[in-house]
Amino acid sequence: MDLIEIKKVIDQQGEAFELFKKTNDELLKAKAEGKAVADIEAKLTKINTVLDELADQKKAIDDILLKAARPGGLGSDVKGAEAKAAELKGFNATLRAEYQAKGKAFPGEMQQDAYDHYKSGFFKLAVGVTMDSLSADERKALSAGSDPDGGYLLPNSTAGRMVTRLFEQSVMRQLADVQTISTEKVEGVVDDGDADAGWVSEMGSRNDSATPNVRKWEIAAHEMYAMPKVTQKLIDDAVVDVEAWLAGKVADKFARVEGAAFWTGTGVGQPRGLTAYPTAATADGSRAWGTFEHINTGANGAFHTTQFDPLQDLQGAMKDHFLPNAQWLMRREVRTAARKLKESTTNRYLWEPGMQVGAPERLQGYPVRTDQYMPALATNSLSLAFGDFRQAYTIVDRIGVRTLRDPFTAKPYVVFYTTKRTGGGAMNFEAVKFLRFAA
Repeated sequence: MDLIEIKKVIDQQGEAFELFKKTNDELLKAKAEGKAVADIEAKLTKINTVLDELADQKKAIDDILLKAARPGGLGSDVKGAEAKAAELKGFNATLRAEYQAKGKAFPGEMQQDAYDHYKSGFFKLAVGVTMDSLSADERKALSAGSDPDGGYLLPNSTAGRMVTRLFEQSVMRQLADVQTISTEKVEGVVDDGDADAGWVSEMGSRNDSATPNVRKWEIAAHEMYAMPKVTQKLIDDAVVDVEAWLAGKVADKFARVEGAAFWTGTGVGQPRGLTAYPTAATADGSRAWGTFEHINTGANGAFHTTQFDPLQDLQGAMKDHFLPNAQWLMRREVRTAARKLKESTTNRYLWEPGMQVGAPERLQGYPVRTDQYMPALATNSLSLAFGDFRQAYTIVDRIGVRTLRDPFTAKPYVVFYTTKRTGGGAMNFEAVKFLRFAA
């Protein structure tokens, strides 16, 4: 994509938003004067659709440029010479260990051309054969994104793409704190109080001061699975890499399943979502730990006014030390409504399109992200949140994606049993606040 095309998208976004503001002002004036507004509302809806499309194009451009800036650039799926050599070396070392474990003579190392062809299928690591003998680079190259404890594993190139796709599709994975664990759960303590202190005279009596409270928390990794199957004949004869295609489809499904769970999951056999915790219209320090704060919009399922007041109240309730990394997160239909909001005293529109490469849309100076896995806009819905999501929510992954290739139990089909163990839970109930669409 050349710079002229990038600039064209950005310019169109700016022009469309200026037209949006002009049309919305025309609509407000017509309503105030009691005139018919159907045509104006239809025009505004079309402009909103164009703004959504341009915002998606701008995000796609930003994602492409971000990938291009990473080591390996846009060809990240194609390994550099050193990485490919490390992967091949690790594979040969593991293959040699497997032959030795079975008491067989090692037939010799596989060369790069043969390995590139061979790894388009699934390869086997003998159960019980570890990778302890490999160097760190060899282990990383061979098993990135996969569980290295045995079984049939996805080739590194496919497994890596699955993990990357999970990250790219899940907004919460990009915003929250993500930890990889090697046990079934992670646990710790949280300090949710202050030590007491006060002034005293030189000879005054000293009483015991209050001690801060600590609470234990834990986040367990729950299992997601997919078990598609395909005939061996199709695998052998298809002109495309069927196994890699299946891996991509499974990654897409995993991303959707966990994306929903990070917001609405119950915590029973699945992550506990951010909106699955109770909320209350009480400030920090006056509500129980484990409860998020919400601000009501003043109208059921909508903003009660075209003014920014409820969002300003939400922003003002946030403690200062969360603001440097704070972001708005909302559904797309909420974004459509938020574009119309104005500052109550100056009547100035507060929405800011991303008018530079890499710059997100902003509201009141803070970045805006959209996530359709948030609760749908309705009465009492928590469809908009603001805060530092990295401090508020933690995602845990139990090592990675694991796939068992089973050609025996469902002949003539080959079954691909793919699992991923993931958990999630809230960590800090002051770091994020919700706007509740309620009167």
